[in-house]
Amino acid sequence: MDGLLLVDKPMDWTSMDVCAHLRNVLHEKHVGHTGTLDPNATGLLVVLAGKGTKLAKYAENDEKEYTARMRLGTVTDTQDIWGTVLRQETVDVSREAIETVLDRFRGPILQTPPMYSAIKHRGKKLYEIARRGGEVKREPRPITIYRLELTDRDEAGDWGLQIECSKGTYIRTLCADIGEALGCGGCMSALRRTRAGKFTISQAHTLEEIRSDPEGCVLPLDLIQQEVQGT
Repeated sequence: MDGLLLVDKPMDWTSMDVCAHLRNVLHEKHVGHTGTLDPNATGLLVVLAGKGTKLAKYAENDEKEYTARMRLGTVTDTQDIWGTVLRQETVDVSREAIETVLDRFRGPILQTPPMYSAIKHRGKKLYEIARRGGEVKREPRPITIYRLELTDRDEAGDWGLQIECSKGTYIRTLCADIGEALGCGGCMSALRRTRAGKFTISQAHTLEEIRSDPEGCVLPLDLIQQEVQGT
């Protein structure tokens, strides 16, 4: 089956778990995605099936949009709340202080990839090295934050962020870096991808919906070709 699927990835699934599941659902061995979502993240995962997998490299450069939550005062080894806590303190940072710092992260910036990532070093993924207690030097990479807006503060004290960014942006690292800039540390406590290129979460289907009607959820490949061509 050749086509495009827009999946609302559930929590606790890796992006490759979703692809493996869809191989069985679609009875198609060639299934891949155009941009990884962490297991603890939810939201839009663009999946290509059959001949569509050949277009993946063209769609990987798409801009992304996320809603995230940031917990200040907590620093972990994974830069999110699911890692080992390295430092923790109760803080009360004002909206004004955060807004002042956010401006440093808008536009073209350099970001150092986290150790808990799939980037390879001498043939091994960084997270594999990190899980064994290792660490390697990572060079900062250029990324662009097109939009970074502070929204609400929830009952747990976590701040909401709206982010539009370029390929290769780690939202976990962004939260951690904002926390460091504020002098209290921070980490990501939730993440949801709401857009990839021209595709939005409102167009996505849950895995249950796809299982119920696989053919009805598969979109034609010309949509991804239009995305590549910018039309």
